[in-house]
Amino acid sequence: MRLDKYLCRCTELSRTEAKKLLKIGAVKVSDETIKDPGFQVYEESDVTLHGNKLSFATARYIMLHKPQDCICSNVDELYPSVLHLVEVDRAFDLHIAGRLDADTTGLVLITDDGQWSHKITSPKKECNKRYRVQLSKPIPDDAIERFEHGLQLQNEPKLTKPAKLEVLGEKEALLTISEGKYHQVKRMFAAIGNRVIGLHREQIGAIELDAELELGQWRYLSEAEITSVK
Repeated sequence: MRLDKYLCRCTELSRTEAKKLLKIGAVKVSDETIKDPGFQVYEESDVTLHGNKLSFATARYIMLHKPQDCICSNVDELYPSVLHLVEVDRAFDLHIAGRLDADTTGLVLITDDGQWSHKITSPKKECNKRYRVQLSKPIPDDAIERFEHGLQLQNEPKLTKPAKLEVLGEKEALLTISEGKYHQVKRMFAAIGNRVIGLHREQIGAIELDAELELGQWRYLSEAEITSVK
């Protein structure tokens, strides 16, 4: 990772403060003074600040039960960031692995391990996500087959990848997709003439939302949950 980010992970420094210390030559990597904030280092690198060896902080992996009216962003906009709900040091150094719309509830994974989150968000990894969907109209009889074969979304050159639709009731279903296109679930149902009025993410990969977490609550992932992505 970048040296300035490494310094922030090992200390209480902000990115701006870390860059100032680099500029004055206060940081050494393997006994060599480094001033470049973008210099690449690793967890096991020998990094010192003012002669004191730094210890790399363990990466954090968090599950959040996202409520409505907050956004999956590191910046507050019309709605506040979900990171306000996570009561840990330097919460805004974390990032969200797989975002949800402001009006969507459910499982959000938050971490500062970029490689781990890449395995969730990269289209090439085809990480499955399962959603519980409430609809405005009855689900047509051919919906399961149409979702399996792929749907043509507006302004998209290709069909969606095969998706699994499990009908739970006249206007309720579980949908599992392996992509993450913009507003994909809502657009897929729009493509068959229906409208999503409630959306809740239950699962990402092998990680299911903890049933004991109330809206707005969070917990650290277990080692088994972390490893399931790796």
